[in-house]
Amino acid sequence: MSSKVLLTRTIPSEPQKFLESAKDIELIQWKEKSVIPREKLLEMVKGVDGILCMLTDKIDSELLDAAGPNLKVVSTLSVGYDHVDLNELRKRSIPLGYTPGVLTDATAEITVMLVLAAARRMREGIRAVENGEWGKWNPTWMLGTQLTNKTVGIFGLGRIGSATALRLKPFIGNEGKIIYCSRTEKPEAASIGVIKVDFDVLLRDSDVICICSAMNEETNEMFNYEVFKKMKKNVILVNTARGNIIRQKDLCRALSEGMFGSVGLDVCTPEPLDPNDPLLKFNKVTVIPHLGSATLETRTLMGNIAVKNVLTGVRGEPLPHSVK
Repeated sequence: MSSKVLLTRTIPSEPQKFLESAKDIELIQWKEKSVIPREKLLEMVKGVDGILCMLTDKIDSELLDAAGPNLKVVSTLSVGYDHVDLNELRKRSIPLGYTPGVLTDATAEITVMLVLAAARRMREGIRAVENGEWGKWNPTWMLGTQLTNKTVGIFGLGRIGSATALRLKPFIGNEGKIIYCSRTEKPEAASIGVIKVDFDVLLRDSDVICICSAMNEETNEMFNYEVFKKMKKNVILVNTARGNIIRQKDLCRALSEGMFGSVGLDVCTPEPLDPNDPLLKFNKVTVIPHLGSATLETRTLMGNIAVKNVLTGVRGEPLPHSVK
């Protein structure tokens, strides 16, 4: 008898074919480009043995009740799992599969891209070209800042923070410095040449701050108005972690008061961001639509891991990558 697996979106072709080719699986899938509506999700999940969900799907007690007693596994195509009620899964002895260790290179690349884009006023430059404002060469027009000899602060020196630091080192040169703030001392810090400091020191000394930390109770809205006031006036702030780490209304207030040299965001609150959101009225803010893992290579790898997790789960086998 086939096991029923619900896939809540279309995924890259390799893992999609991998799942479709499983002989012992009856695949139920939402194939629209949009996020599956909640009422439709609650309907489609009934009686399934496994769920392969996205970070846009809320997995809570209501959904688990709707799924019923056959549910053996939830697999999320993401590294983060704050959209999943882990306590509810544990109560029901349902394992959660996730995709750790796959986003590092892609997210580090986009963090560096946002640092450079913010420093060199890329958003304003593109708009100037598109709006016909690109005139004759002017020695004082559209001046940004370069990274040479700057101090870069990494908030959260996990895999992505470490990879970001390594990629930024060539830009800051021998006279530049990279510091980090993390709950624990990181053994790899010495090998990549970064120095641990207190949070307040990171805020005070950094010319560039990259938020690369996990989202949890401690980091939720940790970057607020009081924190912004401790930063250098012309600091470059980049967030590629989670939108809720920054209190966005405080960010708008700080920007309106002339704080920050520039800001680069791959994540925000809410997502998607309304085109009329006050954050977007500031020229010094560059926002991209949560593209951290958006490479074919990374999303294919994520898909393969997520599919393996859900298949092993419905077959009653230990998951290759499960949340402990």
